[in-house]
Amino acid sequence: MLSAQTASPGEPVIVGNRVELQLFTTLKCNLKCSYCSLGVGKILRSQKHATYSAEQLETFISTHLDDKEVYITLYGGEPTLNIRFVLDLMDRLPNCRFNMQTNGTLLHRVPNKILARLSNIMISVDGGEEVTDGYRGKGVYRKVLDNAAAIRAKTPGTLTARVTWWSGETSFEELDDLTRVFDYVYFQFAHEKGAYTPGSVAKKKAVLARLIKKFFGTGSFYPIVPIMGTVRNMVLPSRINELSAGMSQCRVSTNLLNVMPDGKIYPCPDMLYEKELLQGDIAGNWVKKSPLQPHPDMPCRQCTAYHYCRGNCMKNMHLAYVKNDTDWRTQVTEPICDLIRFMGAEVDRHDPCRWYAKAPLPIRTRLANAEIYEFCEVMP
Repeated sequence: MLSAQTASPGEPVIVGNRVELQLFTTLKCNLKCSYCSLGVGKILRSQKHATYSAEQLETFISTHLDDKEVYITLYGGEPTLNIRFVLDLMDRLPNCRFNMQTNGTLLHRVPNKILARLSNIMISVDGGEEVTDGYRGKGVYRKVLDNAAAIRAKTPGTLTARVTWWSGETSFEELDDLTRVFDYVYFQFAHEKGAYTPGSVAKKKAVLARLIKKFFGTGSFYPIVPIMGTVRNMVLPSRINELSAGMSQCRVSTNLLNVMPDGKIYPCPDMLYEKELLQGDIAGNWVKKSPLQPHPDMPCRQCTAYHYCRGNCMKNMHLAYVKNDTDWRTQVTEPICDLIRFMGAEVDRHDPCRWYAKAPLPIRTRLANAEIYEFCEVMP
């Protein structure tokens, strides 16, 4: 059972002044990553081309989102496999900010016109070379880093390493090295059964402790988003209310619309197979409030991490406590929650409020207002 699926009279469909349209420009992909979430429900490669037009999207925006700041994430599949549609979107929506999430292997084919419009590019890697190539294919890590270096001067936006942290063998050094290549490093704990053996969790905690220690110990800004987000939420809790209405940090309950190539809208990009979560349709020009909302069966408000986590991943909470998937709860949701509580305890040990009070103004400003918070989940 889901909580309220439609907006009450006068209740907004989108909470706040901004809305992110995450557009699946295609479900084709040139890689076969072993843990791809779109493999669930046979979604991957099921829709090769967008069947709605940029004009229809513009009509949808003017009808339902006219009072919002709309920004767009180009997603897939692999969005660089549908360049023509991307160009149409940018021509039709000249005032929108654009973000791209890509596996990075085809970035050398992206026209300069597109690169110049991207506020941020999220490039998928999984840690170091051995781990990344193990999940994504031989030679992928080196190709991705070469492509990132090649486009650096062609885009005014930031480059972010988007890490799916699956392996317990991913080291501190591997994640730390990525901060020398990318403007930001964002890691998300893998949503996969089998990723959280006791030994793997212990190794992740050891890496987290070192990352957090360096965040507070370096004299410059250490750009690892989940640590940034945890610290920001602790020292500036008002920012949670401004950007996500004090709710889940993954935005699916408030201001994120995921649009499939056929124009169907869902709240969560990992749950496109759940037809009961259908939220709208671009071609049909309708949308309703996200059906993926906090639920009384979710234990978040009783958790010691709630004041900075605010529910973390709604997909994980929904599967674990609303769908009552016991295996998912014990093998994925609970271990991730344990890691997030560990992160919070480690951050607390470094007295973040005292650190923030002494930090130089540029660091305080970046921690509070970094645009990257709008393009990825604040929590892992």
